[in-house]
Amino acid sequence: MKLNNLPFYLLLIITCLSCEKPIVPDAYQGDANGNLVVSVFQVEQQSFAGTLTRAALADYCSTLNFAVYDADGQRIKQVNQKAADAGFGAVAFAVEPGTYQVVVVGHSSSGNPTMADPKKIRFTNQDGYSDTFLYSTKVTVGEADQEVEVDANLHRITSLCRVVFTDAIPDKVTQMHFEYTGGSGAFDAATGLGSVKSTQKVDFEVEPGQEACSFDLYTILRDTEGTLHLKAMAQDANQNIIRERAFEVPMKQRVITKLSGPYFSGSDGSTVSIVVGINTDWEGEQTIEFN
Repeated sequence: MKLNNLPFYLLLIITCLSCEKPIVPDAYQGDANGNLVVSVFQVEQQSFAGTLTRAALADYCSTLNFAVYDADGQRIKQVNQKAADAGFGAVAFAVEPGTYQVVVVGHSSSGNPTMADPKKIRFTNQDGYSDTFLYSTKVTVGEADQEVEVDANLHRITSLCRVVFTDAIPDKVTQMHFEYTGGSGAFDAATGLGSVKSTQKVDFEVEPGQEACSFDLYTILRDTEGTLHLKAMAQDANQNIIRERAFEVPMKQRVITKLSGPYFSGSDGSTVSIVVGINTDWEGEQTIEFN
C-alpha cells in the first residue's frame, strides 16, 4: 500500500494507532520458544504515548500474575512478575493446540493471589488488598509452531472505601483496625465480580496527635452495587480497643466512596450526600459524612 496516495486524515489515523503498542521486552519471561505470547497493552483505557513502559505500568500495579487455564478450568501455566523484573508486562507460554482461558491480574498487594480456580482468584488478609485490575479472554491455539499473541487491556475491578478522620488521633491510640463484610477478597475472572463472602481485615499504624488521617479499604463487590458493613476500631499498643464504631457504607463498583467525619469526637450515625464524577481515574466518587 502506498501511503503517499492516502488522504492526510487517513495518514493521521494510521499514525495515531501505531503509537499504541504493547510492552516489547528484551526477553519474555515464561517458557522458551513459547507459542502463546501475552503482553499488557493498556491499563484502564489509559492511552500511552509510544510503547507502554514498565515504569508507566508500575504506576498502576507493582505485581502482575499471568495464568492459563484449559477447557476444563484447570490451571496449566502461571507466571508472577514484579515491577523490577526484566520483561515486566509480557510473558510467553508453550502450550499444546487447544482452547484456553488467559487471565492477567495487576495489583500492589504484598503477596500473590491464589489462582488455582479461575472462578475464585483470592487475596488474603495477610497479604492485604489493593487496587486490582483484570484481563480475561478465551484463545484458540492451532499448530504448536503457530504463535498466538494476546494484547491484554487491564480494567479495574475494585471499589474503594476511603475513610477520612476530621479530628486528631488521641493519646494511647497507635493503630486503626478495620473489619468489613459485604464485599469479597476473591473474584471470578470471567465477570470481575466478587465470588465469595469475605471478612476483610486491614490494620494501619497511627500516632497520637496525627490529623487528617486517611485509610484506603479495597474490596471487590459481588454485584455492581452493595453495602459494606464496616467496623473501625482504635487500638493501643497492646491491641486493646479504645474506641469502636460501626458504619453501613453504600458502595458501587469501580467507584470511590469517601467516608468522612470526626471519628473520636463525634457520635454514632451518618448522613449521605453524593458527589459524582470528580475522580478521573475511577468512574466516580461519592461522599458519606458521619457525625
